[in-house]
Order: sequence, then C-alpha cells, then structure tokens
Amino acid sequence: MVLVLIDSEQGYRAVSARDARFDGQFIVAVRTTRIYCRPSCPAITPKRRNVEFYRTAAAAQQAGYRACRRCLPDAVPGSPEWNLRADLAGRAMRLISDGVVELEGVPGLARRVGYSERHLTRVLTTELGAGPLALARAHRAHSARLLIETTTLSFADVAFASGFASVRQFNDTIRAVFAVTPSELRMAAKRRSRGAPPTAGRLTVRLAYRPPFDAAGLLDFLALRAIPGVESVIDGEYARTLRLPHGQGTARLRPAGGHVDCTLRLTDMRDLGSAVARLRRLLDLDADPGAVDELLGADPELAGPVAATPGIRLPGSVDAPELVSRALIGQQITVAAARTALGRLAAALGEPLTNPDGELTTLFPTPAAIAEGGQAVLTGPRRRIATMLEVNAALAAGDLDVHVGADPDELSAALRAFAGVGPWTAGYVQMRVLGATDVLLTGDVALRSGATNLGIPSDVDGLSNRARAWRPWRSYAGMHLWRYAGSSRRKS
Repeated sequence: MVLVLIDSEQGYRAVSARDARFDGQFIVAVRTTRIYCRPSCPAITPKRRNVEFYRTAAAAQQAGYRACRRCLPDAVPGSPEWNLRADLAGRAMRLISDGVVELEGVPGLARRVGYSERHLTRVLTTELGAGPLALARAHRAHSARLLIETTTLSFADVAFASGFASVRQFNDTIRAVFAVTPSELRMAAKRRSRGAPPTAGRLTVRLAYRPPFDAAGLLDFLALRAIPGVESVIDGEYARTLRLPHGQGTARLRPAGGHVDCTLRLTDMRDLGSAVARLRRLLDLDADPGAVDELLGADPELAGPVAATPGIRLPGSVDAPELVSRALIGQQITVAAARTALGRLAAALGEPLTNPDGELTTLFPTPAAIAEGGQAVLTGPRRRIATMLEVNAALAAGDLDVHVGADPDELSAALRAFAGVGPWTAGYVQMRVLGATDVLLTGDVALRSGATNLGIPSDVDGLSNRARAWRPWRSYAGMHLWRYAGSSRRKS
C-alpha cells in the first residue's frame, strides 16, 4: 500500500536497502550534512540517529536542508498518494503541480479547492510539513533545474519561465535548494550528459516511473483513440498537441529503460512545469504498480491477467475539457466511431498550431468553439448533440469547472446534473481527469464482457460485490477487464 504516514523504522529500512519503490513517497534528510535525498540514494547509508523523514521536498527545504546533487531527489516519480487521496491535501497537490499557484496565487488555489486560504495553509502545513507557497517554490525549483540542465536559455529567461518574480529570487532559491549557483548546476549537467546538445526550440526531459511499466498496453490504448492532427502513435512514440496556460506546445513520448523520454516544443517556457505534470498524469507515471498488482493478483481470476500484464496503467488526460467531450461522444458508440467523430470535430473547429510539428497540426477545439459551432459538425441522436453543446457552453461560461483538483463527488454530481450525462460518463471523467483509482464502470458493456471472459460475474450486482475486494484499485481492475473484452468494444 501507499505510505500514508511515515513510520521511521520502515523508512530507515527502505533507505538501508536503497529501495527505489519508495522514491517520491518520502524524503530522507541527514542532520550532519544538511542534505536531503531520495530513499534509493547510492551514498553511504547514514546512521539512524542522524536521519529524519519528510513527506515532501518542500518540507525538507523549509527545515533548512538542500537537495542531494548525486541522487537528484526532485527527479523521481511523484507520490502515488495524490491520486489515491481525494482529500484537500491530495487535490491541492495536484493543482500545485499543474502550476496553479504561479498562475492564480494562493487565493486562486484556495478558490479552486473550495476553502479559505487560512484553512488550506493550515491543512497543508499539518499534512505535508509546508504551506502552498513553499510547495510551489519547490515546484519552481524543479522546473528551473530542468531548464538549466536541458536548454541553453539565459538564466534570466530560466528564472521568469520557471515562475520566479525576479532573477535574485531565482538565484537565492537555486542556492538554497541545490547548494550551488545556476552556472555550477549547468556545468555539472554538461559533465553528466552523454547525449546531443539541446536543439533550438525543443527540450528533452526524462520522466521517471516505478517499474514495472506496461508501456505497450498504454500505447495501444492511446493509439486506438488518437485523433488525427491532435495525436499520433507511430513506431512506439506517442505524440500530441498541448493547449497550455501561456501558449501552445507539442510533446513526443517514447518509453525507454526506466523512464520515458519526453521531447517538448513550447511557445512559452513558463509552461514547462504544467506540461510535465500533465504528461505524467496522462501516462500515470506516479502509480505504485507493486501495490496494485499485489492486491489484484490475489484474485484467482485476475491473477493470470496481472501476471501477463504487470504494471498496467490508468491513462489520464492533459486537458480536462477535452476529456469531457471525448467521454460525451464515446458514451454509447465504439472506439472507432468515436475517433471518427472526434477527428471530424477537431478538423472543423480545432485551432491550427502556429508551427505544425510533423503530423501534429491541430489543437483540440475549446469548449467555446464546440458550443458555438458544434451544431453544424456533430452527428447522431439529437439528445446527445444537445448534451454536448450544453455541457461545453457551461464549461466555456465557467458554470462547470472541471480540473485536476476537483472534489470527485462534487464533479460527478455537477456532470450528472446535465440531461444525457449518466454514471458511465461521470465515472470515466473521474478516472481520467482526476486519476481516481477506485472507480469501476459496472454498467459498461465491454467491461462486463471482459469479466465474462475471465469467469468473473458480469451482472452489475455480481460484479460490484466481487469488486469490493479490489479496493482501492478498482480502476486498474477495470483496465484489465477492458483489455480482455477486445478493443472493438472499448470506450473512447
């Protein structure tokens, strides 16, 4: 299971064993050196009396520790807890990683999660050891390090692209977090690097994950649903366009040994942190596959699928309103039909990329564009078209706010308030936008077909009863059942 509370003895055993499974789940800090590390740091294991544990890098930084330059504790998978937890801390952390504090400040973050600034700060400080500003500062430091190490941008450009208010604040933060100057950080990266120099207009970062990682299955899932012009899967590489807070972008993702190579092209480097966070959610890179596989593999009928496909992932989303539209169109039709309809919608109403990137030419239409022009493009039952237009109009007006920090139950209720939106659509959006790990779409025909093929009760009541033993990983169980149903019947 995910490490919810840091047990010092368990934490020290993980550090002694250099257990990479715990990377990102907690930070170990060494009092004698004033350095904090990931649990798997290859350095000599410190004595037990000299270490203390923190939930986040921000908490360690607040306590006066600096990041280890050997193990780079910010370059690890994030805590899987943020997807498992739907409480205030988990929702706030997802929004902070998406750059909301840089865009809207702490007041904007508090408004999105529905609490006062004071209460939000108190909860985060109690739960995570740091308030929203400190957590955002750690996020900015990580974005800055990526830009320093992977681009030739001037340090002034790096500072403002990372969200710092001034070059002085940037310099002070880099020194405080990494105990070196930006110049020294860049020089150290050059000494470590064995690859080609940065290409103008592009940057490549490594997205870490916890093995095992079912990359082939994830690419198959995305390939079946890829919208021409917006997405592609070619020769083992997934690529797509990105609509980001400050501009446009494209991303190319290729699984490699122990990480995913991510090549980004951004019109505004301030979008780096948000782009990386969204792509990590898309590929579910912060998951804890060991915990998922251990529990699901204990079920006699799921044991075979789990053994055959270790490290199955729950595909997420890079754009919440886009995912809502995809779910609405795919409610009652096959993947192929949904892809055709979405491709037609994107071609007619999508925004062309200012600088096309190969086969990537188009941004998925905005809710405003769909609400205004969808009537002339959408086909099918009138009720479904009306629902699509009504929901997108509400998204465009701000009456419906779908984002990664939404409360799952409130989001479900808000979606189901629209005529034509049922439990399947609401649950699918929860899974793919919020990364909700414990949603099983028991009414889904394809999913129930997969259950039948595996010898699992497929009626709604029987499947629901059987699925109680799969908590809190029912979403991952659903991915196994979908796979055994055959791709032709899976939802988009």
